This record gives sequence, C-alpha cells and structure tokens, in this order.
Amino acid sequence: MSQPIHDAAQRGYTLAPDSYQRGRPEYPQALGGWLGAVLGVRQGAQVVDLGAGTGKFTQLLARTGATVTAVEPVDAMRAKLAESLPGVRTLAGTAEAMPLPDAEADVLICAQAFHWFANAQALREMHRVLKPGGRLGMVWNVRDESCDWVAAITDIITPYEGDAPRYYTGQWKRPFEGQSLFAPLQLTEFPHSHEGSFEQVVIDRIASVSFIAALPETERQVVEAKLRALQPRFAALREPRIAFPYVTQAWQAERLA
Repeated sequence: MSQPIHDAAQRGYTLAPDSYQRGRPEYPQALGGWLGAVLGVRQGAQVVDLGAGTGKFTQLLARTGATVTAVEPVDAMRAKLAESLPGVRTLAGTAEAMPLPDAEADVLICAQAFHWFANAQALREMHRVLKPGGRLGMVWNVRDESCDWVAAITDIITPYEGDAPRYYTGQWKRPFEGQSLFAPLQLTEFPHSHEGSFEQVVIDRIASVSFIAALPETERQVVEAKLRALQPRFAALREPRIAFPYVTQAWQAERLA
C-alpha cells in the first residue's frame, strides 16, 4: 500500500507548479554524459522518471532518445508536465506503488525527489520495476552555501521547514543500510550555476520550495520581504543577471538480482 504524500509536498507543489517551473534550475551539461555512461540512459533504453514534477528533468531524459515514462503523484505538477511534454507517457503513481509491470525499466531515476519517499517499501518497489542489473539514479541540485548570500537565504528559510524531509540531513540514505536489493551508492559531483534575474533565481526559486509554498499567504509575504532585504546587503544580488551557485550531486546504485 502506498504511503501518504507528505503534506508539505502535496500542498506546496499543488500551489506552486508555476513557480517551480520558472524558478528551479536546469541541470549541468556534464550530467548528460553521466546519464549515458554510468546509468545507460540512451536510445532504446526504458527509463522511469519517478517524482517527475513538472518535467524539468524529464525533458533532459527525453532528449537522449530513451523511452521515458514519468510517474508523479501530485495532480497539478503532473498536469504541467503533460502540457509541456505531450509525447512522454505520464502516469499517476507513488514511489511505493508505481503502475508499472515487473522488470519494466533499464533505469529508474529520481531528480530532486528521493528524500520525499526514502523508505524500505519504496526501495522494494524500485527493485521490482527495474530489470536485474538496472540502475537507480538520484540527482539533486544543492545550493552552494560556501557563498555568503546563499547561506543567508538558507538562514531565512530553514526555520520554516518543520518536519519536511530534506536532502541535506542525509536521512534519505537510511533505507540503503543493511539491504540486499541494491549495490552500494556511488556519488559523482558537478559544479553548476543557475543564471537569471533576482526574481527568477531567488524569489521564484524559494517560492517553489515545498514548505515555503505551503505557508499561509501572509507568511509567504514575510519570507519574500526577508529575501528582498538581502539585495542591499550583497552587491551580487543587485546585478541584472545573477549566477546562483549549486553543486549537482548524482548518486547511482545497481539493482541486484
């Protein structure tokens, strides 16, 4: 039985699909080589994009020539994906209950998503859907907090996170401990930058964070005001075009027989 979607994800992503589409960064060009060489995402491969959201990562997968199936539980996000990528099969489903047959996929990948459903039941379901020897991939664009103004943004939003699962805690790794479904995780990192206006790379980006989007309107306005107050403090945020630094962390594990 599928576990319920966390309230911050259900409410936040239902309310903010447009902010998500505008504000979330794309992925570094070098990641394309990793997808092909390490995961085997290529022409003819059967690939499942789990927790596909509005399709930002799905479109990268589709460009490889692979046959891509997008699985997304939140209706508003899935509708945005289907609108922007009408040629991709898009299904309603969760990590714990994917509407797919056994051994369907050569590759199953989760972009910006695995921490939401990091549990043993989901890992068993991914093992079921993957072919023996198939690859599980997990990708996150992680804000580079060695930059002073990025750290200041984190300081503003962290008090609002509540019990929402977060990548930075590392709790998402727990289902892999002591299991025999997947080989040990392996990490590859890529420097990345999201370039655009302050409105796009800061305001829209933070508005798309699940637990921020799920706040009452008055509290969202408080968060936005705090973000705008950073511009006088940091010269980089007053430039017409801002480069928001990220590190893209790409994890993979082989599905064991």
